[in-house]
Amino acid sequence: MGSGKGLVLVTGAAGFIGSHVSRRLLDRGDTVLGLDNLNDYYDVRLKEARLARLKSHPQFQFVKLDLSDRAGMAALFEQHAIRRVVHLAAQAGVRYSLVNPHAYTASNVDGFLNILEGCRHHKAEHLVYASTSSVYGGHTKMPFSVHDNVDHPVSLYAATKKANELMAHCYAHLYRFPITGLRFFTVYGPWGRPDMALFLFTKAILEGKPIDVFNHGKMQRDFTYVDDIAEGVLRTLDRPAQADPAWASDNPDPGSSSAPYRLYNIGNHQPVELLRFIEVLEQTLGMKAQKNFLPLQAGDVPATYADVADLMRDTGFKPATSIETGIARFVEWYREYYKA
Repeated sequence: MGSGKGLVLVTGAAGFIGSHVSRRLLDRGDTVLGLDNLNDYYDVRLKEARLARLKSHPQFQFVKLDLSDRAGMAALFEQHAIRRVVHLAAQAGVRYSLVNPHAYTASNVDGFLNILEGCRHHKAEHLVYASTSSVYGGHTKMPFSVHDNVDHPVSLYAATKKANELMAHCYAHLYRFPITGLRFFTVYGPWGRPDMALFLFTKAILEGKPIDVFNHGKMQRDFTYVDDIAEGVLRTLDRPAQADPAWASDNPDPGSSSAPYRLYNIGNHQPVELLRFIEVLEQTLGMKAQKNFLPLQAGDVPATYADVADLMRDTGFKPATSIETGIARFVEWYREYYKA
């Protein structure tokens, strides 16, 4: 499939992961149609700054549109010869789903259906979409595998992403077009989201304010650097999902299918203790954090750990950026962007 083959629609192009993926696609010669609604879930100026870096590229075109706008999405697919779709737009965040649940069904369920319908009616070659490690819920069996059952989500955000996986499978089965779902594990790095731990911690430490450390620090996360995520997206995009001839209905494998459908974890497959993560950040900043220890929050899980065997087998790639390297790059970006 490779680069330069027709137009790639990237939804959430002004977002953290979407802007990185768009940049990588442009750098290798693809033509990108970026979609975003530029909502105010967090600072719109950050989204606009990410977008400005893309708009300077001659092969990038931007459309401001909401995924849940059914007529608008149908028109978008009518007007553009979209060959492949990287669907990264979503209402993100576990904690916000406790406050504003309707935002999640509008974007993640209705919006995703509009993407599936566009791909179906306009014969897209491949749809790659973002799922999340949150679908594993309170799993204690480590590492998390795409071959595990994930029927017990502990947040509405996770439930909507599990719904995406089911909807995607249905469309791959009925209409036989390739769809690949990617379960991302705690993504961090330059141009990151202000509602995520590394951003919140860095801002607070530099301002001399305390940081909230949930579950009294007894948390582990498979922190994954954004460049590794982007690489995984491109690798899977270039390899459209195929039906598994070995799949059996009497012994169904959740990570495989008789339809052209695949699921992969993209994680650093190396869980890091939250307190170690904070320690590396302190060393990088040359400042100590004041820690405010709190209980585990509703909807949160104590640990995540990705099994990336399938990703490695099918694409030859697995994330490998250490937190020492990744945090240093984030801090460098943060200091420059915020003049901190």
